[in-house]
Amino acid sequence: MDSFEVNKIVGAVLMTLLITTVIGHAGDILVPEPKAGQHIEIAGAQTGAQAGAQPTQQASLPAELKPIEPFLAKANIDDGKKAANQCKTCHTLGKGEPARIGPNLYGVVGVKVASREGFQYSDAIKKLGGDWSFEELNKWLDGPQKVAPGTKMIFAGVKDEQQRADLIAYLNSQSDAPLPLPK
Repeated sequence: MDSFEVNKIVGAVLMTLLITTVIGHAGDILVPEPKAGQHIEIAGAQTGAQAGAQPTQQASLPAELKPIEPFLAKANIDDGKKAANQCKTCHTLGKGEPARIGPNLYGVVGVKVASREGFQYSDAIKKLGGDWSFEELNKWLDGPQKVAPGTKMIFAGVKDEQQRADLIAYLNSQSDAPLPLPK
């Protein structure tokens, strides 16, 4: 190999290092490091002491969360079906369909929490206990991490009460024995 070939190889290596350095500096300019006190909050993320905390029972209704019954009384199942499309990313909704990342949700309203055969629930969900009542689903769909910190479900929640009620009414309709909705 002559010196011209060696110079080309060394030049290519140096150019790669130069380009990498320039890209790194450009990235630092475009996305600066946060200063003390600046941070980005991620919905549902836990910090500090919260991160290791495990619930021992279902969470009480947060002050800002309204009871779901009045919204269920005027729920629209068709709107709930549309809202359920976001659930299909991780869950199946039809009778007898296999679980995905999350358990199958057919007939979920009124059944015991973490009771689907063949699905491996997180410890946070197993510790909840109780049934998936309308009110418990309301809390859950508002933000799973609020109800069961440490759950594997990374869904940020449905913030609109009527949309949650529509979704719960739709889930309720997906059952062999739907529960009566509040009047």
